[in-house]
Amino acid sequence: MNRSLILLFTLLFFQLNSFAQNSFENALNNLRDDPAMKHAGLTVTVMDVASNSVLKSHNADLVLTPASSLKVVTTACALQVLGPEYKFKTELQYDGQIDANGVLNGNLYIKGYGDPTLGSPNFENVKNLETVMTEFVNAIKREGIKKVNGKIVGDASYFGSAVNGRSWLWEDLGNYYAAGAWGLNIHENLHYLELSQVGKLGSKPKFNKIYPSIPNLLFVNELESAEKGSGDQAYIYGSPFSYTRFIRGTIPIGAGPFTIKGSIPDPPFFAAYTLMNYLEQNGIETSKEATTLLEMNRVNQSFAKGKVHQTFYTFTSPPLSAIVKETNEKSVNLYCEVMLRTMGMQVKKKGTAAAGLEVINDFLSKNGIDHTAFFMVDASGLSMRNAVSSKQMAAFMAAIAKDKNINVIFESSLPKAGETGTLKRMFKNTIAVGKLKAKSGGMTRVRSYTGYATTKSGKQVSFSMIANNFTGKSSAIRGKMEALMVAICGL
Repeated sequence: MNRSLILLFTLLFFQLNSFAQNSFENALNNLRDDPAMKHAGLTVTVMDVASNSVLKSHNADLVLTPASSLKVVTTACALQVLGPEYKFKTELQYDGQIDANGVLNGNLYIKGYGDPTLGSPNFENVKNLETVMTEFVNAIKREGIKKVNGKIVGDASYFGSAVNGRSWLWEDLGNYYAAGAWGLNIHENLHYLELSQVGKLGSKPKFNKIYPSIPNLLFVNELESAEKGSGDQAYIYGSPFSYTRFIRGTIPIGAGPFTIKGSIPDPPFFAAYTLMNYLEQNGIETSKEATTLLEMNRVNQSFAKGKVHQTFYTFTSPPLSAIVKETNEKSVNLYCEVMLRTMGMQVKKKGTAAAGLEVINDFLSKNGIDHTAFFMVDASGLSMRNAVSSKQMAAFMAAIAKDKNINVIFESSLPKAGETGTLKRMFKNTIAVGKLKAKSGGMTRVRSYTGYATTKSGKQVSFSMIANNFTGKSSAIRGKMEALMVAICGL
């Protein structure tokens, strides 16, 4: 090859490289200079995974609220600490004795160990509530129990009593996405509330039904009907253990059923109550008393002392690897909050969020990630008090990419550009398809993405971008972040 051709190819290479660099800068400037970002905060970092060097950045050290993209920290740490094959369990136990006639003179327990998938209505190929309860009934029959003289008890003592994030908003707590993480979870701790739409603006939609059925749950209807196409703007207000719920906001006018999702006030009690009904329906007589271990200990502080529990059946969850994939693709808050408390229990011997956060901070320290301003207060990103920088998130992702025990499993759990999860409807007909994976985050005035990309030059990069307190529609900011991610793939 003569010198002129070499020179030509060299010039072409630098022109293409310059074009890619300019494309990134243009996309970043379009996002940064958007009028909606005038009062907003923006942090962006693109990092070469192999060298840990920052390739591109904007306000890399600025800490902002990440929303659900924070889930990558919880899910990756859970894979490393608990292991991809870890399975949650739920046990059936009893105290007292079973006599010759099959009468249990004692209490029957559902002992939870945090399984967030137990009876899930959403996790594909996981046994639903009806199937789980049928298996429980069959196990009780095999044990020879034909009658229960004691109580049916939901035991959630594996975790602490702080089931919600301490800084979660009041308007969130009654809704399915803030159902909280209990030692005994059931049906993802959510219920469906079916409403009847009406045709007049401002008029009150009517209640149809709630399923599954939850005893003593009372709704105060303060809903109104808004214009067609306005979507679900209804919020359920109520805290754990509170059976009076206020529904405020709007649903669209129309002529059909409209379903919203709320949190179950006391999942351990609901689990015990449901099992009691299934036992009665299947010919096993009970005392018709369902309760929780928390309530029994409240009434009798010495109740648990000296009680010997006989475990006779164990139900197990899918492996953690499958749960992590479900978590990151569908952004399930409950699953993350359970993982956090389980890490705390396994490592610190405390099933609390605080203990789990200690485990995560230990991981960050071990991997040399600066977390002096890494403000993580929950596992799911629901709290507005979470605050991290894009540089910290990109560095975390780079560290996970080098962990040969979990990197493939973790990366495969992330939504894929144009194909799965929250990225399924994005990146159509762009170079990002097949090259980019990321976890998104969004709440009021918050939009974020954290993930991996393969660049045009063949490098694997980790990246993170977070925008807070912008004005206008979130979809407009999302579109400009999408363009920036496409430009990352073009580097």
